[in-house]
Amino acid sequence: MDYADFGGQVRLEETTFEYVYILKCNNDKTYVGHTSNLENRLTRHHKGYVPATKILRPLSLLTYLAFTDKYKAIAFEKYLKSGSGRAFLKKRLI
Repeated sequence: MDYADFGGQVRLEETTFEYVYILKCNNDKTYVGHTSNLENRLTRHHKGYVPATKILRPLSLLTYLAFTDKYKAIAFEKYLKSGSGRAFLKKRLI
């Protein structure tokens, strides 16, 4: 997509996003995930419908990043779950 297609403006309502999000858990650890529907996914986490975070509630959203490319979002999530990605989180984002 070229910005010139819209007269130099980006039309966000026509763009689909993939989100990488970081949650703070009750044990002061973080949980990293990705989704295409952030609001729904956070609701599922808070209600205990996600097995990985069910026992870690209450949860709070620390931050999220929006990607227009699903595979870049997945790759970034995978990076944040690696050793160097965790160090990056501690130093730069949380």
